[in-house]
Amino acid sequence: MSITDSAVRAAIQTVVDPNTGRDFISGKQVRNLSVDGADVAFDVELGYPARSQLAGLRKQLIEAVRAALPGVGNVSVNLSSRITAHAVQRGVQLLPGVKNIVAVASGKGGVGKSTTAVNLALALAAEGAKVGVLDADIYGPSQPMMLGVTGRPESADGKTMEPMVGHGIEVMSIGFLVDPDQAMIWRGPMATQALEQLLRQTNWHDLDYLIVDMPPGTGDIQLTLSQKVPVTGALIVTTPQDIALLDARKGLTMFEKVSVPILGIVENMAVYVCENCGHAEHIFGADGGRKLAQEQGIAYLGALPLNRSIREQADTGCPSVVAEPDGEIAGLYKALARQVAVKIADAAKDYSTKFPTITVSKNT
Repeated sequence: MSITDSAVRAAIQTVVDPNTGRDFISGKQVRNLSVDGADVAFDVELGYPARSQLAGLRKQLIEAVRAALPGVGNVSVNLSSRITAHAVQRGVQLLPGVKNIVAVASGKGGVGKSTTAVNLALALAAEGAKVGVLDADIYGPSQPMMLGVTGRPESADGKTMEPMVGHGIEVMSIGFLVDPDQAMIWRGPMATQALEQLLRQTNWHDLDYLIVDMPPGTGDIQLTLSQKVPVTGALIVTTPQDIALLDARKGLTMFEKVSVPILGIVENMAVYVCENCGHAEHIFGADGGRKLAQEQGIAYLGALPLNRSIREQADTGCPSVVAEPDGEIAGLYKALARQVAVKIADAAKDYSTKFPTITVSKNT
């Protein structure tokens, strides 16, 4: 029996991408399919990073082809990820060296937004993406401490800065430029100008994702970022507590008004499990984030526990994803990262670089 392209495609179509829920043929992810006698080879290109899943997906695809085509010889499958730039707010140009910017925001402080942001960034990097973190909390920068990075950025030309690096990801923060004990007693315009300088005068190096750790609330800095910075999407972090949900709604409304897509809601500190007896307690309430997501018609990206190790590891500059990369909590952050990356991959792509430059001249 001769093996045909269509028979191979039918076999591939039986394998469903666990992250998108679609098969790879429908998702138009199969490339360079070739049949040479009994041998089959093809590439699968993912639009998101998934390093930890590549071996399992490759095995599934090979087994599917072998099962559907008994006479098949060698089956060669190459999986890779190609992350592209996606559309942002109308009229806002993309940032050089950055494909996608993700704002991690909250309506109020104390919900674990910065811890979620840094672990999300590290999880994306662990899955194979090039990632950076911008600490946009001018008044209370925390990313230098969480990533265990000290020192000051270098500048070769006196105008731009090289990002600092922590655990393999690029990072920039006002915390690198001022003394740790110095209070930023600035009015709103000064803080927003500082944010824009940190963002635009940093030499980001071809990042797939720049995670922006936003300050809490919906003030000047949030408005500046959402109106002038090319944001691919926003992530809202909340606890199940009613007062946190009330403020989270305000954050959702702000991003919607400035046409920044909401990638989803993350429910932090959802449950506490006693280390001694294993008793689970919903200290801040149960399922508040899930209910808010349902009410607003947006994605619920999962729940993270109230756990002492998450706090201790972030405080010592070695967040959970790098402290215990194979642990349960790191697994939760990696699952969150994959959902965020898949949602971005499904968004409209940026085509601004494909349009020709049009000039109008007056011929005399």
